[in-house]
This record gives sequence, structure tokens and C-alpha cells, in this order.
Amino acid sequence: MTFNVLFLGDIIGRYGRSLLKDHMRGLIKKHQADLVIANGENAAGGFGLTKKVYDELKGLGIDVITTGNHVWDKKEFERDVEKCDEVLRPQNVSSLQPGKGFIRLEKKGVRVSVLNLMGRVYMPLSDCPFKAFDSFFHNEDTDIIIVDFHAEATSEKNAFAFYVDGRATAVIGTHTHVQTNDDRILPKGTFYITDVGMCGGIDSVIGMNSQKAINRFISGMPDKNEVELKGRGVISGVIFSFDLEKRCVVSYNKIYNIFGEKDGSKS
Repeated sequence: MTFNVLFLGDIIGRYGRSLLKDHMRGLIKKHQADLVIANGENAAGGFGLTKKVYDELKGLGIDVITTGNHVWDKKEFERDVEKCDEVLRPQNVSSLQPGKGFIRLEKKGVRVSVLNLMGRVYMPLSDCPFKAFDSFFHNEDTDIIIVDFHAEATSEKNAFAFYVDGRATAVIGTHTHVQTNDDRILPKGTFYITDVGMCGGIDSVIGMNSQKAINRFISGMPDKNEVELKGRGVISGVIFSFDLEKRCVVSYNKIYNIFGEKDGSKS
């Protein structure tokens, strides 16, 4: 018997949410997903999360929402996060920050722990994610451990994955919004991908309006990012199957679905 986990990449604003509204039910059915996890730190206007957006994503069938360095971009979420039981902020930030960094849940009799960690290379101040995993793992009695490792540097993501190989069931990289082609099972059995990608407008710069990005690169002048709401869309993710008898991941596939042009501002 296998347990199937669907993990979706960073949801980028209204366009990303509209794509999932249109296709989530089909994805869950096609891949026979028993558990759905998605990174939602960019789901509200491209920056941060709100209680309203959290409720919307939960209504689509997402069981756990992970985040990263943009989790507090919407000021009111500092208060509302306590009302969002299935949302995570990185575990290795200051203990003075609200919310929690991991969750334990049971689906179909399978005990699952989901841990959210953030890298330190080119990222905001945080504690060591390697040691944070050690502290977490020392107290875990569960069937499956899934880590969203939200980080910039591919080297840090790779190093972390090898550090927890054989202890974590899966290490899923997020943050850069570009799906990588290095999905594999590591020597001691941990499933790994450096970055799972994003859900949003693909005719964009990592989900944001391309012209604004071009202007910044050419002029060196600040120009606020805006979510791209038009053009083609992409849903990126991975699906992996955990064998309950063998106690390991036995199969996996990347998801990279491109959809025709739409106007996400009307969704």
C-alpha cells in the first residue's frame, strides 16, 4: 500500500490561485493524492498571506500551507496566523515570531510530519536549519517527515538534503520559483528536488511582470514587483508515493503543466 503526497510550488498571487481553482480537483484525482501541501508565502498579491487567502486555499483541498521569508509581508497576518491551524512559518526563525514551524497530522491512518525551514545564504537572519532539523527529528515518532526547505542557494539545499538523508522522507526546495531537473532519491532513501517551481503566470519573471523586472535590471532604479495576471499559466509540483511496508519513497514524478492564456485579474 502506498501513500501519495502532492507538493505544489510557490503560489503567485491571484493568477496562481485561479489556476488552482480551475485545476486542483483534477490534479488530486489524477494523482490520487492522499495529502496536498503547497507553499503559499506569495499567495496574497504576490507578497505574503492573509486569513482570507488561507481559507481560499484550504477550500481547494490543500492540507498544509508552508511559507518562507515573505510570510509576514502582510502585516495583519502576524495576528491572524494563530487562526490558521494548517499554515507554517519557518521553524528556525526567532521563537518570538508567532505561528509554528511544523505540524503533525494523520491522513488515512498515516502519521505525517511537515517541517518548514529556511536557508541562511542570501536570506534573512535565521538560526541554523541543520541544527533545527536535528532538534525536531530527535522528538519525532511518525511515519513520514516532509521538509519544505525554503532557500536561495542550490548548494545549501543540496547540502541540507544530504545531511538529513535517511531521516527525512522528502526534502522539497522552494523559493526560486523555477523547477529544477534534479529530482531523485538520495543514497539513504530521501526523495529530493532542489526547487519544485511555482504556480502562476509563466510569461513573466518568476511570476512577476516582466517589463518591471527588465526596467530594474537596465536602469538600476527601484520598481515595485507586480504579479503578472495575463498570459499563459503554469502549475509546478511533484507527486511522490511512500510505501507503507517498505517505509520509503518508491516512485515520484514532477508536475509541470502549462495552460493557455487567461486573464487572472478576472478570476
